[in-house]
Amino acid sequence: MKKIFLIVCLFVHVHLSGQQLAKPSDIQYKWQEQGRIMFVHFGVATWLGKEYDETGEFDISRINPTKLDTDQWCSVAKSWGAKEIIFVAKHAGSFCWWPTYTTEYCVRNIPWKNGKGDVIKDLANSCKKAGLNLGIYIYPGDIKWGAGLGSGGITKDPSKQEAYNKIFRQQLTEVLANYGEMLEVWFDGSCKVPVSDILQKYASKAVIFQGSDATIRWPGTESGILHYPVWNSLKGEVLKSGVATQYDDDPDGDVWAPLEADVTLYNHNWFWAPKNEAKRRTVDELMNIYYKSVGHGGTLLLNSNPDTTGLIPAGDVKRYAEFGTEISRRFKQPLAEVKNKTSNEVALVLTKPTKINHVILKEDYRQGHRIRKYELWGLIKNKWEKLTDGSSVGVTKIDYFDDVELTAIKLKVTEHKGTPLIRSMEAYDVTDFELPKSEKEAKEYTILEEWDTKNFVNGKGQMSIDLGKFITAPGQYEVVFTNAVSVTGMYVEKAEIIFDKDPNTLQEFIQRKPKQNVFFINRTGQIDKGTSSILNVLMSSDNRSFQNKGFVKIRKR
Repeated sequence: MKKIFLIVCLFVHVHLSGQQLAKPSDIQYKWQEQGRIMFVHFGVATWLGKEYDETGEFDISRINPTKLDTDQWCSVAKSWGAKEIIFVAKHAGSFCWWPTYTTEYCVRNIPWKNGKGDVIKDLANSCKKAGLNLGIYIYPGDIKWGAGLGSGGITKDPSKQEAYNKIFRQQLTEVLANYGEMLEVWFDGSCKVPVSDILQKYASKAVIFQGSDATIRWPGTESGILHYPVWNSLKGEVLKSGVATQYDDDPDGDVWAPLEADVTLYNHNWFWAPKNEAKRRTVDELMNIYYKSVGHGGTLLLNSNPDTTGLIPAGDVKRYAEFGTEISRRFKQPLAEVKNKTSNEVALVLTKPTKINHVILKEDYRQGHRIRKYELWGLIKNKWEKLTDGSSVGVTKIDYFDDVELTAIKLKVTEHKGTPLIRSMEAYDVTDFELPKSEKEAKEYTILEEWDTKNFVNGKGQMSIDLGKFITAPGQYEVVFTNAVSVTGMYVEKAEIIFDKDPNTLQEFIQRKPKQNVFFINRTGQIDKGTSSILNVLMSSDNRSFQNKGFVKIRKR
């Protein structure tokens, strides 16, 4: 009887351990199944010919996009397989594309449609006709209120905060309550204005990007690339920071928050300008991004940039169509596939020796990340040979390798939590395919400065470190304080990041590696000549017998 009892307990334990994995909500699952989303950046910066309207003082009488056609935007999105459009309804310069009465700096006061236009309304109708989901980007800050880039909506003058909160809450309510159901709400750079009640009331069926209500995450770069492996779960307390990135991935985390890889079509500009069209990415570049976003188990968010007429330029339209055609050419029809298997080993048998170079795996991630490590084997001339291996699978994992002729493929899941749930395994022979060049990042650190305890006073030292020469693009950077002699160590008691000389910079943009002198700095705003990134630190050493020194080093993650 005791043996039976122990067996039952063991079964229950194993069964429950599988249930304990973080799993997507129905809304997250709906959003994640899309795979591809199109961003639309269109605003004052389009007329300025630069990335941002940072004054909020542009002469908006110049804004008259007479050919604006949201049906065209939807057609372009569908041409490359996007299932959703996210529209930037208000950027940091504070211009609003809907007829709000919270500001005069809006579509009511431009010549287009004699001030009677409403781009959100037009786009909502177009998306409905085209069968596309709609998402909205409304910047939580406002330069006119002293809440600029990276502020999260926190005003420089605290006495203005309450008044601005009312303005932003009204704007968010208008956008979410009046245009139908949104699938996504984008808070660029987090959101510190209290809006949880509004989101619960009007956006309960939407995923939230950044802020304390976040349910999806930014990877940490604007490259469109997710570094493998990709785990869509993490610790809940980290997600609540509002600025969690891919570097917080934890396959055993207690909450699900998938990754959205955002990237520009123009390298690297979010808004249209005549000169930016020369920076249009090639199809090969876009395919490399596709492999390392969608193909790594994430969601690709590719930008579009209507010009001053309101249309997406013809050259861009052509490139999106070429991108969509190439995806279909490669992956529209598998040579063979197997579906819905519950096992740690799955075989795909081919009818005859067949050349392949791609395998696409999918797991039923509604039950969490059960697959932790796997191998792919091919039966080549009656001998099993290993093709490749991996770890995370999730919604989609694209594996590719040199051409090989085989008669069967075998998936072996070598590590797993709970029984693996194989949604599908598909084999492809992609013609005219060359193995993509590896994404090479600078892994070696660059030395910023040297620290020395001889400069400390009563065991305390301070440094103000200019990171501007090294933080040259949006992304995540790792700063490390090393000790020359470990036995006489130094500890960083406090670290503070200041962007663009703004003392109200959100300190969520700097995160510390537990119990180490290692810091991750997230720069989300665009880098221009006038921007700066300063790291202020307070250091301490309790060793009075020996002096010590070391280096401050940086690298891009």
